[in-house]
Amino acid sequence: MDLPAHYLSELITLIDRQKQLAEGAIGQLSDDELFRAIDAESNSVAIIMRHVAGNLRSRFTDFLTTDGEKPNRNRDGEFEIPGDLTREALRTAWDAGFTTFSSAVAALGPDDLGRDVFIRGERLSVLQALQRAIAHLAYHVGQIVVLAKHLRSTSWRTLSIPRGQSNTFSTAAPRVSDPAR
Repeated sequence: MDLPAHYLSELITLIDRQKQLAEGAIGQLSDDELFRAIDAESNSVAIIMRHVAGNLRSRFTDFLTTDGEKPNRNRDGEFEIPGDLTREALRTAWDAGFTTFSSAVAALGPDDLGRDVFIRGERLSVLQALQRAIAHLAYHVGQIVVLAKHLRSTSWRTLSIPRGQSNTFSTAAPRVSDPAR
C-alpha cells in the first residue's frame, strides 16, 4: 500500500465527512438560531462558520508557496457578524473555504507530505499542517453540532446512531475476522 497516497485520499474523504456533519446540524437551524449566541462569551454557529471559512481560505490558498496566514485575512473580523450577513452569503463563504481546502489536498502528491510550509512564520511539514487543519476543523464542527443540538433541543434529529439503538448498529456492522488487516 502506498501509505502517503492513501492518507491524502482518506483526508479528502474526511474533509467531506466533516462538512456533511456540520451541514446536517446547520440545516436544522432557523436563521435566528444560526446567528444566536447562547451567552455573551459564546460564538454563534454563524460565527464559527465564518471563522472556519476564513481559516480554510487563508491556510490553503497557495498552500505550498505562501504563508498560511494571508495578509488580507481579518481573523478578528471572522468573530463579528455584519448586520447584512445572510445565510446564503455565509454558506457561499463556507463552501468556498472547503473547496479551497479540498482542492489544495487533491493537488498534493505523496512526495509533498515532507515539504515545508509556513503558518504565521512557523515552519511545518505539509503533513503537520494538514493534521493541524483537520484537527482544527473537527474541533469547530463539534462545536457546531453541540450548539445546534442545544438550540434544537427536543426537535434535534440525530446525525449518527439514535439513542438506545447502538446494539442494532453494532450487530449489523461487519466484523473484521483477520487481525492482520
